[in-house]
Amino acid sequence: MSAPRRSPLSPSSSRLVASRRRILSGALGVGTLAATGTLAACGDGSAASGLAAEKAVDLKGATLKLMVNQPHVLAFTDLLGKKFADEFGGKLEVTAIPYDQLTSKQILDVQGGDGEFDVFDYFYFGLGELVNADALVDLTEWIGANSEIGTDDFLPSIYDPYTLIDGKRYGLPFDGDTHVLYYNAEVFEQYGVEPPKTWDEYDAAAEKITKDSGGKVYGAIVEGQQVPMILGCSFINRLAGYGGTLVDADGKPAFAGEEGLAALQHLIDVSPSALPTPLQTGFDQANSAFLSGQGAMLDTWTDLGLKAQDPSSSKIVDKWGVVTLPVGGKNTTPRTALDAGFGLGVSSASKQQDKAAAFVEWATNKENNLLLASTAGSGIDPARKSVLDADSYAKAAGKATDVIREGLDGTPLAWPSQQGAPKALQDLVDQLALAIQGQTQPQAALDKAAESWEKELG
Repeated sequence: MSAPRRSPLSPSSSRLVASRRRILSGALGVGTLAATGTLAACGDGSAASGLAAEKAVDLKGATLKLMVNQPHVLAFTDLLGKKFADEFGGKLEVTAIPYDQLTSKQILDVQGGDGEFDVFDYFYFGLGELVNADALVDLTEWIGANSEIGTDDFLPSIYDPYTLIDGKRYGLPFDGDTHVLYYNAEVFEQYGVEPPKTWDEYDAAAEKITKDSGGKVYGAIVEGQQVPMILGCSFINRLAGYGGTLVDADGKPAFAGEEGLAALQHLIDVSPSALPTPLQTGFDQANSAFLSGQGAMLDTWTDLGLKAQDPSSSKIVDKWGVVTLPVGGKNTTPRTALDAGFGLGVSSASKQQDKAAAFVEWATNKENNLLLASTAGSGIDPARKSVLDADSYAKAAGKATDVIREGLDGTPLAWPSQQGAPKALQDLVDQLALAIQGQTQPQAALDKAAESWEKELG
């Protein structure tokens, strides 16, 4: 694996985009997506709001260009792409971008003048950066005028964090990402350990398995690639488990206290029992190690269970289990986090924003969210209550269903999403990596990251 790369976003880019504000002229159709593939007008709209009224939007035969997160390729090509062709005779042209470059590439497409894409599959923690760059169309009035979207069906835990900046909505939820803890039940039974309820129990199980197996199986897999989506998730999972949070009620950094220190120390202490080497372990490496039986525990996204039951990708079919993320310290209440998470939005540089908006509505509807969330390899988790509660989703998710529902129905820890969040999160993981490497004391690393958050997020 190549060395981890820094996020391409920088303070200079944030200053640049602020100078490029513009008002979007009317281009969005308002209304509902009918069975005929038409978004029917049902509001008056206005040029100032970015909404165009009095025209229906026909998706029949449409060709749309999408910039998407690399792990979502199957969702947009094999699943939505084929269905879009069947329903509308249209075509989706999908460009996949590595997760550590997604937000900056979306900004570059708009500001660089190419304007190649119609729809962005965006990280919710990059939403403020995209909005500040005028890279997304304000969909507030369009959503409000379109009751067929069914906004009350989106999970309350993700709807606002994924779409809302300064009282305006810029997309619809697409992938309801949280983490749970998967474990290899066969390995646990072999070495006489129980699924952990606390991070201390997790450490003990990891150490015993690695030691007793003579290194044939690693007790833990820790995702530590030096980007927010990977190492950031691992730290935030533990921060939530110890009862901590990222920011306080005033928006000030709150991760440098005892909970954050315990979370970081845990990442340091578990390294000797983990798959080598955590700081070079990304999403694909972690999944492969768990599905091959090389590692016994992995805290990761909830769709892993679908892959674990797929004989084409898993050697541990029927040999795995799942529990909520452990707790630690004084905290006794499990809590997950909104790790990564995605929405779909309309590029402000698109020349067919009306069709792009119609696609966003179609791609995030109940039927398609259920299809994606129930298909192994799609990388998509429930974003709607009706999908999370559906019997067919429970059949696909299997033994993970109750744990997934508990996390998304609760109050998962949301990441900041305002302007500056990607840079602040990258600064945090850079400091975490230095502490894990032993180059910086843990408390000093957290304090320095908190200073960055004060600067970047105000």
